[in-house]
Amino acid sequence: MKNIFIINGHQKYPFSEGKLNASLTEKAEDYFKSNGYNIKKTKMEDNYDVNEEIEKFKWADVVFFQTPLNWMGVSWSFKKYIDEVFSMGMMGVMSNGDGRSKEAPKMNYGLGGKLKGKYMMSVTANAPKEAFNNPEETFFNGMSEDDLLKPMHLNFKWFGFEQLPTFMAYDVMKNPEIENDFNRFENHLKANF
Repeated sequence: MKNIFIINGHQKYPFSEGKLNASLTEKAEDYFKSNGYNIKKTKMEDNYDVNEEIEKFKWADVVFFQTPLNWMGVSWSFKKYIDEVFSMGMMGVMSNGDGRSKEAPKMNYGLGGKLKGKYMMSVTANAPKEAFNNPEETFFNGMSEDDLLKPMHLNFKWFGFEQLPTFMAYDVMKNPEIENDFNRFENHLKANF
């Protein structure tokens, strides 16, 4: 049986209550429950204990995290969580420091991960789908969604997790297609689990 650790990385703002992120998190939880997965959860708006969070990462076969795209990254509260939990985890529990050794101090940076598992990002973004993978759109200059989220991918790689395909709901504030996003999300989960 698989163990799934679900993280809702949304942070409330006056213009964004987090309903879509909460709904996608709930849909993921329902999907995993109905397919016999064990689940543990964390929500950025709740208090958490760093050591308990580290244990959740160690326990998980898959980490699923839902996050809005805030200023080309995750929310401040989610970034704070990562700084607190991952920094403690790299002290030997989740990784052997930065992976380098005294014998080879210039080699293997970032490859000290002790965890074996996978992760999936699910992201809500105000940007339209057409803003990505398009060299004619000058803001991202042809970047993909995963190019933009590379720091998050590297964070998980640091601890030994393998990437599952990213899901993104686009244009969620100006031109939302929520029902279509929910259908795509369900198909995305079915295709990967």
